[in-house]
Amino acid sequence: MPAFVIDGARLNVETAGSGPALVLLHGFTGSARTWHGHLEVFAERYTTVAPDLLGHGASDAPPDPRRYAVAHAVEDTIGILDRLAIRRAALLGYSMGGRVALATAIAAPERVAALVLESASPGLRGHEARLARAARDAALAETIERDGLPAFVEEWERQAIFVTQEDLPGEVRAALRAQRLQNNPTGLANSLRGFGQGVMPPMHDFLPAITAPALIVAGALDPRYVEIGEAMRNAMPRARLVVVPRAGHAVHVEQPETFQHVVLEFLRETFTVLA
Repeated sequence: MPAFVIDGARLNVETAGSGPALVLLHGFTGSARTWHGHLEVFAERYTTVAPDLLGHGASDAPPDPRRYAVAHAVEDTIGILDRLAIRRAALLGYSMGGRVALATAIAAPERVAALVLESASPGLRGHEARLARAARDAALAETIERDGLPAFVEEWERQAIFVTQEDLPGEVRAALRAQRLQNNPTGLANSLRGFGQGVMPPMHDFLPAITAPALIVAGALDPRYVEIGEAMRNAMPRARLVVVPRAGHAVHVEQPETFQHVVLEFLRETFTVLA
């Protein structure tokens, strides 16, 4: 399990498999463990690279929120590829990780062979909307630091966006909570301050310039992200959208076999064309 120091921060990375590179970027409160139910299958065909994003998992949690900004997240992703001598990779990003993947495809298109965006957004349109979101995220960051991680995780899991996970088996929900509790409170708080949708620049205007093949995945029970996915599909020249039945925001958790199937089929077609 390698770790790389990039721009002064130590980033934990899990690698496995062989073949074309597939970088897996988790969401907020996640880590490389997010993908443990999928890595064995993906690694049969691909070199999987699963980092703990800054402030998450076993990676460093710097005290300066500016280190978490989207530009630094892109530099971290490219730096990991450089350390592993990977010229081009497919990027699979979930939620916050999807924003990292999108930003990387915009900033360094020559390094991105394909995109898989699961319940991801290009950001918030409108100055007022971003100000309001930044204020909410700042308040949430203060709550994390004041009340501690267990209290925050319990409250976080009550969000409407996760209500579809209430019917998951108890052991699955317990594993999700255990993974969230392994994070660093400072890292989560500063991720909100430095890389929340209220502070990151929106990427809508750059979507038409993304020429990499893209698979957009959304859960049918998550209508907001279905709508966002439809808008991204219409804006990106080589994008397709798959809406997965009986799934909410975390498709990879709620319908794991379907998620694996659609991702692997897309990557098989994409890498065949690129070969």
